[in-house]
Amino acid sequence: MQDFTQFIRDIPDFPKQGILFKDITPLLGNRNAFQNAIEAFANRYESESIDAIVGIDARGFIFASALAYRLGVGFVPIRKSGKLPYDTHEATYQLEYGTDTLTIHQDAFSKGSRVLICDDVLATGGTLAASIELVEKLDGTLVGIALLIELTALSGRDKLANYDIFSLIEF
Repeated sequence: MQDFTQFIRDIPDFPKQGILFKDITPLLGNRNAFQNAIEAFANRYESESIDAIVGIDARGFIFASALAYRLGVGFVPIRKSGKLPYDTHEATYQLEYGTDTLTIHQDAFSKGSRVLICDDVLATGGTLAASIELVEKLDGTLVGIALLIELTALSGRDKLANYDIFSLIEF
């Protein structure tokens, strides 16, 4: 598997003082790196009989939609509160720099659907825990969690110990 770390740029003090933001735009802008990242995810999950891939607002949409296309399955957006136009379920969570609320359409997928969550970064685990809560509210079967980056020092994986997590990069 390709070493994707060379395509990640550190931005200190973004979005606020004390946060070291991992900028993925160099990876997205490199045709080969982006394609190889999607292929690495596909190789990991193509034998899993997935019905839908959930992407988390906003950068998770990039990877989840490309992976859904590559695997030939549906894409389901989890969005921030007030952004989805139909009946939704919601979950509020703690970020490393505040709180937020995520929503999913109540009819996003059928009960028992095999679902993969795909996002860009696992930090403290709050966003993913809320996303898992939303998938479970719809009675989906969570196949796993696919991530571009895992920030191991923030111990987000500890909040998600009961779930299969696959990350392409660990910092």
